[in-house]
Amino acid sequence: MAPPTGFSKTKSQLPEDFPVSDARQLLGMKGASGTSNIWKLRLQLMKPVTWIPLIWGVICGAAASGNYQWKLDHVLAAFACMLMSGPLLAGFTQTINDYYDRDIDAINEPYRPIPSGAIPLGQVKLQIWLLLIAGLAVSYGLDIWANHSTPVVFLLALGGSFVSYIYSAPPLKLKQNGWLGNYALGASYIALPWWAGQALFGQLTWSTALLTLAYSLAGLGIAVVNDFKSVEGDRELGLQSLPVVFGIKTASWISAGMIDIFQLAMVAVLIAIGQHFAAVLLVLLIVPQITFQDIWLLRDPVEFDVKYQASAQPFLVLGMLVTALAVGHSPLTQLM
Repeated sequence: MAPPTGFSKTKSQLPEDFPVSDARQLLGMKGASGTSNIWKLRLQLMKPVTWIPLIWGVICGAAASGNYQWKLDHVLAAFACMLMSGPLLAGFTQTINDYYDRDIDAINEPYRPIPSGAIPLGQVKLQIWLLLIAGLAVSYGLDIWANHSTPVVFLLALGGSFVSYIYSAPPLKLKQNGWLGNYALGASYIALPWWAGQALFGQLTWSTALLTLAYSLAGLGIAVVNDFKSVEGDRELGLQSLPVVFGIKTASWISAGMIDIFQLAMVAVLIAIGQHFAAVLLVLLIVPQITFQDIWLLRDPVEFDVKYQASAQPFLVLGMLVTALAVGHSPLTQLM
């Protein structure tokens, strides 16, 4: 199928200095090169770079359960949960998002598979359904392995898939609202995989469910970073992302504030449940994030978005693991 009128740009038509890279193409990152290989195109639609926080979220949930053991069946179950959360359901999320964002991508990233015309829409729809069905099948298998009387992991997968759909698809299209859309994205990347990992190896408690929903407000700040590269298309098509509504400079401060404030709130939680050493570690991991915010995010988030995420996010995800381990070893959170 041809790309939208007026936005047809293949690799050969892009400027000579246009940043291209096969690695970026395979990861689904901004500035990717063109390709005619159907499997590379499918992988690009799934954006493997976005799988990492979901895989990490499963690890955090397993740690927070307090019941994970280094046994073969536990390792295989954890791997299956990561496969479900990352390649399958995150891949589903990214593919369906590209499907419904093809007009925006034609403005912001015309080299992507759909707006460039490199892959037919029928093939994209098939990929969406295959990833969704495979992800739900794996989730149900995990419930069988865990002997769940209620298929908790399947319900989480189903709920997360529904959120992914309404995030991208009309008429709701949550991403049209900067606050609601970014929080839905943050919760999907932090809370949902954490819940799946914790439910798989233990019991999901109200205390940790609420804690991860609060942590997801830091994820909202991370989600805002992804909006900076799409300002032009979002503005033209009327999407109310935070950079469009508040301007790039103010939105960068909102992003940094959400990330820092709600991680510091987790420090307060750790102190309240008696996990003082973990609280100190979390503070030490927040400090370099603030430093990189000053260097990259607050200086020029459009130019330095990738550099900022590459430098700061490792400290955020390590902080998540510190919090999860502390929660898993606190009798207070296990009882609530």
